[in-house]
Amino acid sequence: MGAPEGQEARRIDGKAIAKRVREEVRERVAALAKRGIQPGLATVLVGDDPASAIYVRNKEKACREVGMESIGVKLPGSTTQAELLAVVDDLNRRADVHGILVQLPLPVDLDSNVVIERISPAKDVDGLHPVSQGRLLAGAPGLRPCTPLGVMRLLDEVGVDPRGRRAVVVGRSLLVGKPVALLLLERHATVTICHTRTSDLAAEVGSADIVIAAAGKPGAVRGEWIRAGATVIDVGTNRTEAGLVGDVEYEAAARRAAHISPVPGGVGPMTIAMLLSNTADAATPHG
Repeated sequence: MGAPEGQEARRIDGKAIAKRVREEVRERVAALAKRGIQPGLATVLVGDDPASAIYVRNKEKACREVGMESIGVKLPGSTTQAELLAVVDDLNRRADVHGILVQLPLPVDLDSNVVIERISPAKDVDGLHPVSQGRLLAGAPGLRPCTPLGVMRLLDEVGVDPRGRRAVVVGRSLLVGKPVALLLLERHATVTICHTRTSDLAAEVGSADIVIAAAGKPGAVRGEWIRAGATVIDVGTNRTEAGLVGDVEYEAAARRAAHISPVPGGVGPMTIAMLLSNTADAATPHG
């Protein structure tokens, strides 16, 4: 069923849901502390990119708020590949570090793929290591990418069970599109991945019970394409002259959808919350 006649879709409040996730993590961290374990997240920032610096500060603040140890490593933009890999190696060895996050993008002369592959899969709280990706593909336990985990939590919070539903993912990135498609498949959705070569995007989106927009292009998903009663999760964060907007034409889509996440205030707050959750998972002894 869609939104009631004359009313817009239910707006999914990512800030409130992220707050609940952080409270859950705070309780888990307190339980781990009783076992003598304090989860530690190491953030590695290379260079002076202002946006990256803000992201890292937000992550460090979030760690402190839930009782985690935040280990910040700040490196100059002149850092070589070998020097950065040595830092990662040191963090891999440290018993007080349970999660490692290398802030992207790196300076142009550094190879981010090589750096990510150097992180221990057990500490890969971004879920980007090939081993983590392989475990997701195989349906094996492991750390999953944070934003796709946030998308799934939003669906759960509004009571949308993917089982048996048709889900369309617009975007095929390793960061969001592909992993969220696999997570939906794991939950028994019938999944279609769309991209720039999709011949009739309007028809694909129009057939979907669940639409995940992660194309990185404002207005990539037209509101009129949304099927009445669908759930729309907008992962896009595009800076325009009008401010921050998503990939979906929000107002038009909200008149047709049952649930829709806004930009900002939807998926964005969930990413750091799920990063904290992943760090707690990495710090929890298994077996």
